[in-house]
Parts: sequence; C-alpha cells; structure tokens
Amino acid sequence: MKPSQKSNWRSKLHEIIYEADTPAGKVFDIVLLVLILLSVVFVMMESVSWIDEKYHKLLYIGEWVITIFFTFEYIARIITVKKPFNYIFSFYGAIDFLSTIPLYLSFIFVGSNYLLTVRALRLLRIFRILKITRYVGESNKLSRALLHSRAKILIFLFAVLIISIIAGTLMYLIEGEDSGFTSIPRSVYWAIVTLTTVGYGDISPATPLGQLIASIIMIMGYGIIAVPTGIVSAEYARGNDYVHVNTQACHNCGSEKHRDDAAFCHRCGKDLHPHNTEEKVS
Repeated sequence: MKPSQKSNWRSKLHEIIYEADTPAGKVFDIVLLVLILLSVVFVMMESVSWIDEKYHKLLYIGEWVITIFFTFEYIARIITVKKPFNYIFSFYGAIDFLSTIPLYLSFIFVGSNYLLTVRALRLLRIFRILKITRYVGESNKLSRALLHSRAKILIFLFAVLIISIIAGTLMYLIEGEDSGFTSIPRSVYWAIVTLTTVGYGDISPATPLGQLIASIIMIMGYGIIAVPTGIVSAEYARGNDYVHVNTQACHNCGSEKHRDDAAFCHRCGKDLHPHNTEEKVS
C-alpha cells in the first residue's frame, strides 16, 4: 500500500470514528451507543439472580461480543491519530480503556466484570450524535458561563456555610439535647437540610423561639435557591458574542472544538480534511 493510500485510509477511518459530521460517522456513533446501552443492561440483568440463572450463557456471550468490538474500536482510535498518547491520556481515552478491560480482568479478579457499568460514562458521546452546531455551541456557552462564575458561586457557598454554622449553633443553644440537637455539628446538619428546603424531619425544634428561627431559615432557603441561578444566567447572557464550534477532531493532535468554516486545526495548524486534499492531488 502506498503511503498516500495508507494516509487516506487512516484519515477516512478517523473521520468515521472521531466525528459525527458525516453519515458514516453518525451511524458509527449510534451503533456504539446502542452497544454501550446493551452492555450496561446485560450487566444489570446479570446481577438479578433468576435472570442470571436462566440466561447466564447468553448474557456472557453478549458481553464478550461487545467487549471485543470495543477492543477493536479502542485500537482503531489509537492507530488513526498521529499522536496516540494525546488520545490515550485524554478523558474519553481513559473512559474507553476502563470500559474495555473489566471483562478481561475477570479472568484474574472474580466479580470485576460488574465494573462494565462504567461503560455508561461513554454515553457522553451522545453529544456527537446530536452534533448540531447550535446545540454544541450552546453547551459550550453554558460551560463557559459556569467557568466564569465559579468565583461568585464559591463565595455564595461559603456564605451559605457560614449561615448554617451560625444557625446551627443558635439552635444548639436554644433547643439542646432534648429536641435532638445533641451537638453543634448535628445542629449544623439540621440547618443545612432546612436551608436547602429538604427537611428530612429527623430533627425538629420544639420551643417557640426555635420554631421562629427555623421558619426564618426555611424562608431564606427559597431565596438562596435563586442566587446561583441568577449568577450563571447573568454570565450566560454575556456570552452572546461567543463563537459556536463543533466536534471536528484533528487527526494529528486530537483537538476538538473547531469552527464550522475552519480548514486547519487551531492547536497544531494541520489540515482538518487531509483526505480531501490527497484526493484532489491524485
């Protein structure tokens, strides 16, 4: 096989495996997600004793068929990129590896096949199937808003913690052990549960003053719920000038999030569509 033909083959396979821009790539990702779901269902069914007793052999064969497919897919992902270590040590690379090895480990460690449920994390690839520029761009805007508002959210959480400590201490002094407030940490736990409007009911104030403070904390809880939403919404509204990007993956460095009109990788500068160039040259 000539070098150009080999490169062209790898580039086309890379486009199918790593991207959902083409019909073939979308079909591949759909098949992949169906197999992931089946694998998780098989493992869950195997944990049910009567199902396992009746269909153990079928479930076992099904798990192995899917595992072998994932093994070849993992190898294909490595050989279709020029810098395989970028993929191997990436988030998705680690998930792909961890979702492949459990069944092999079952030969050494009994019960490790149940770790196959980690394959559920691979369902994150569904965003590739739903690759519509608007959706991908909006998800990137949301991530950007959360990132930019992290300092405000941390300060807000710190304030909530301070309020909980103060309220818990007051309730410990007012109610005491007779009402279940046996210590300040336990009282702080009650304050957090009440402030977040969960209210388990395992501890409750008995005195009028304690009930008044509890009522104030509960009312404050409704206002506190709206604060982080407002912080993120404000940051999100500022991101209207954000450039929408897609899932186009570079075959050289594996970098994603390129603009729709991009011809070259924003990280390494390589051609994003090398096989198209090679076809024109030939």
